[in-house]
Amino acid sequence: MKSFLRDINYGIIIRIIGFLLIIEGFFMLTSIPFAWKHCGASCFAMLISAVITILSGSIAWIMNNKAKKLVGKREGYIIVTFSWITISLFGALPFYISGYIPSFTDAFFETMSGFTTTGASILRDVEALPRDLLYWRSITQWLGGMGIIVLSVAILPILGIGGMQLFMAEMPGVTYDKLHPRITSTAKRLWGIYVLLTAVQVLLLWLGEMSFFDAVCHSFTTMATGGFSTQNESIAAYGSFSQYVIIVFMFLAGTNFTLHYFALHGQIKKVFQNEEFRIYFYLTAIATIIITAGLTYFSHLQGLDDAFRNALFTVVSILTTTGFATDNYLNWPGLLWMIIFVLMFIGGSAGSTGGGMKVIRQLLLFKNSWMELRRSIHPNAVLPVKYNQKSVPQEIIYKLMAFFLMYILVFASGTILLSFLGLDFETSVGASITCLGNIGPGIGMVGPADNFGFMSDAAKWLLSFMMMLGRLELFTVLILFSPYFWKR
Repeated sequence: MKSFLRDINYGIIIRIIGFLLIIEGFFMLTSIPFAWKHCGASCFAMLISAVITILSGSIAWIMNNKAKKLVGKREGYIIVTFSWITISLFGALPFYISGYIPSFTDAFFETMSGFTTTGASILRDVEALPRDLLYWRSITQWLGGMGIIVLSVAILPILGIGGMQLFMAEMPGVTYDKLHPRITSTAKRLWGIYVLLTAVQVLLLWLGEMSFFDAVCHSFTTMATGGFSTQNESIAAYGSFSQYVIIVFMFLAGTNFTLHYFALHGQIKKVFQNEEFRIYFYLTAIATIIITAGLTYFSHLQGLDDAFRNALFTVVSILTTTGFATDNYLNWPGLLWMIIFVLMFIGGSAGSTGGGMKVIRQLLLFKNSWMELRRSIHPNAVLPVKYNQKSVPQEIIYKLMAFFLMYILVFASGTILLSFLGLDFETSVGASITCLGNIGPGIGMVGPADNFGFMSDAAKWLLSFMMMLGRLELFTVLILFSPYFWKR
């Protein structure tokens, strides 16, 4: 085992993490222009944080410039996991040094929530933050949305370092169609689509009811399916036009980005032929219709238009794991908010910026269960599970079942541990599923009208770990705790 540990290419691990810190530091600097008119302590804190981050990254990069430019599978998993921890640690510095979040635990929780696009917050008064910190909150989600690792995959080959292992560790979904044979070109195309959709949303929100600053911040957090807002009331602070624009782009962000590529190239038929997309669309439509009917029937204060808009917004927000809010769904009749709770276990599409278990996993698990019933009646029949008219290898089904079991075990373990830490059962369940699914609002005391500021430090560190587990889809992180990972 010791000899194997010496075989791991630690130099390239540190060098790549250092490179990511340099990128992070430069993005910190982009926050300062947004507050230049009122550049006080927060600007100084942002500048100091950026300098510390860039210097630290530069030292790690330069000191390992002779490292072998070879990233194996094990190095890939280590880089992805520890880069997420490292960028969150350094990303917390602006909040902590400025004094706006005086507890480093809280600052780390807020930053990890940003980079994992969870949207869970400890801030009671978001509007009290200066613009540069509000922008930094938003940019952490935008970077985390498509993955800072994918960004590095597009750049590192220029520096002589291949990125295949990093991409595979960052995107461990069931099916992730390559848009181009070369992984670098794939990453560039993904980021190109991401930037294009973000720019279009900024323009629409700016032409509507938002200032340019608010349009930028909300577009960043919408396309990342993150949910951080510049307003205490979240999207409820804006009118129906902004809400409908955000609904559309939340839905697009929760769609497999491969389908966006096809759509932009005129291959619309491929989008609607995709089985996952159809189920994703039907889930949104059916849940919206049921909740709209329920709100119209049970609540005499909401007209049909308000009921439909609040229902659609909430369904899309939760299903895509964005976490924006226009209404407190916990005030709805129990049956209606239970539908929202069920949606928390589904998530967006594979290959999207959404979190959760993903629609495709739920679809294939359901199909496999249905086939098992048929196999019980016809034990000698060959009845494969099919997706998009193609048979799914049994190996993939086994992996799906393992993922589902592990997801439920982590969720249950998180719930139990939070209960031991003093939270009531409902809040423990809500906090566990919302952080593991990278959703943001949950149930109990962490609903859409509340936050996570009241929790103990131990609970915040636990939930931060669960956010990272969910963002990296469990196995990328948990495999590091397996003794088999460290054996030859």
